[in-house]
Amino acid sequence: MEGSEELESSLLTQPWASVRFGESSFLAKVCFRDTGYILLISDLSCVWYERAGAEAVGQRSKELNKRLTVHVSSFLNHLCSLMCPLLAGQPGATTAFSCHHSPSGLRLHVKSELSGLPFYWDFHCCPAPLDMVCRHLVRPLIQMNLALQCQVQELISLLLQKDAEIEDYRESGATLSRDRLRTEPFREEAFQQNFVAQTLPRICSAGEGQVFASALQQLYTAVTQQELRQARKRHCSEDDVDRAPTAETMKHPHSPAASQEDETTSSSERTSPASSPVQKPRLPAAKAKPKKAKGLFS
Repeated sequence: MEGSEELESSLLTQPWASVRFGESSFLAKVCFRDTGYILLISDLSCVWYERAGAEAVGQRSKELNKRLTVHVSSFLNHLCSLMCPLLAGQPGATTAFSCHHSPSGLRLHVKSELSGLPFYWDFHCCPAPLDMVCRHLVRPLIQMNLALQCQVQELISLLLQKDAEIEDYRESGATLSRDRLRTEPFREEAFQQNFVAQTLPRICSAGEGQVFASALQQLYTAVTQQELRQARKRHCSEDDVDRAPTAETMKHPHSPAASQEDETTSSSERTSPASSPVQKPRLPAAKAKPKKAKGLFS
């Protein structure tokens, strides 16, 4: 179970990538280890996954590749070498992928070569459980949205400070050496209106395959890594709470025995989880008064 949890944690920090099979577009992520793999794939209508251990991989490889007699780890390494270029947008020229929907899920078929012999593999994906969808899609997307909102607010604050700095230069008599560099003061309301009217339709018309651009993949990875760190901190805090009664008893070996009612009350108080504080996003820092710098516009 420990290896399965490690595999699941490694999958969480893998970014989603856009892939295409025939006329269908998907988002996918996968993680391979010597102990097995996890594949997560979605067409933004459904989410499917497969978790396969080394034993299941060995059994399926015997059924699909009777002429190949290699170790399970070699199969896993070869599958990794086929899937990673696909997710990077550079599938191998000798590798073919196809997918087939069925009432029970999604089957992804792979055809390639291994040691000069034909190599076949089928990923048998079933519908992903709700908690898995929330962990890999819903929660990270909400956190990414919050992070981007904070980033926009900080950029707006910086623009306003720059406008104040430029205005101070103008009032001091500085002039632009190149008139084409002149800009209008930033107006947040007008910017938001233009964004919704002009930029947003262009983004939405790009298609579902462009959901995770490279910059968003980096943000997704940063968000999920932060979530893992917070989960480890909570886990360590819970372990400290569980060990606290034992340490307290060791400090007072000669304390009188408590009554059964007192022990029950004390036990319930110790095992009640401590509520974790809700972290609020920090607001942008107050605007600093711009310093004068002469000669920059001359």
